[in-house]
Amino acid sequence: MAAGTSPLSTSLPMPNPHLSILVVDDAKFSSAMIGRALAQAGYQDVRFANSAEEALQQLEQRPASVLLADWLMPEIDGLELTTRVRQLDETADHYTYVILLTGKEGENVLAEAFDRGVDDFISKAQMNEQLLPRVYAADRLCGTLQRLMQENLLLARNIASLEERNLVDTLTGLGNPRYLLQKLGDSLRQIESRGGAGCYLLIGLQNAPQLRQRHGAGFHHELLSGVARRLKQLIRPLDTLVRLDDDHFALVTLLSDLQECSPSSFRRLYEGLNVKAFKTSEGFVNLQAGIAMVGFDAGALPLSAEDVMGMATGLLDEAYASGRVAALRLPQRA
Repeated sequence: MAAGTSPLSTSLPMPNPHLSILVVDDAKFSSAMIGRALAQAGYQDVRFANSAEEALQQLEQRPASVLLADWLMPEIDGLELTTRVRQLDETADHYTYVILLTGKEGENVLAEAFDRGVDDFISKAQMNEQLLPRVYAADRLCGTLQRLMQENLLLARNIASLEERNLVDTLTGLGNPRYLLQKLGDSLRQIESRGGAGCYLLIGLQNAPQLRQRHGAGFHHELLSGVARRLKQLIRPLDTLVRLDDDHFALVTLLSDLQECSPSSFRRLYEGLNVKAFKTSEGFVNLQAGIAMVGFDAGALPLSAEDVMGMATGLLDEAYASGRVAALRLPQRA
């Protein structure tokens, strides 16, 4: 064994010199002793606060990986400080490893502290023996915790990105509103460049909210799936059918001429929803559906997908009241 070394020093792990540590103690002598021990161990980023309030101010400016705090401090004690630190952590997507310095004993006392979010303790009576091993343990865990938090944050961002790109309604397998905007926009551009006409249908299930309230969400999902299946049977293979929400579906179809976009062309959809009952686990159920239709050709352009959808929404009450397909064929613009 080389001169000047000891079994203890050779067995201690190599510290992360850049581990951010904040020491909170109203006793300057205690803070100085802790700071000296940490510096000798190789930790370079060590800050000090004389009170919990000062500690919180420092943490708001720059988080710490490890907080060493006295349990018994005036005004705000270590437990309340831990609670406040956890609140800061939530807003910063960060985790602060909290170690309290305490002279308290007993399982009940420590259980309360753990419940409040404290990670570890150092007995003041055994400060010399416990300080560095506890900080080394925190050092190892902090690296793992921060890595996991970053991985979770990245995962959440990836999930959000996937949801933004998702175009499928998981309940029915149809397109979703994002898909509708894409396909309706594509149809408008195609008509503008190649001619022809398009027709947008908004299909509202007028009594769906009452049925859902009476029979529950499970039944409602069953009904929506049945509506989706029936509509797919009634439309052309190249038509675009989507589920907008719990009470609405939509259809986009391309036609050779605007005259083909008429209520009679889509009467089969109206009768398919309103005349023939749906078989469900609650028995046969009758729907009250309304259809609003907006037709357009190149002469009505430019239009946005949102423009067309808004016009159909404005017609839906008329469709409910009249019991027929409410239609609007956009005139050619001057």
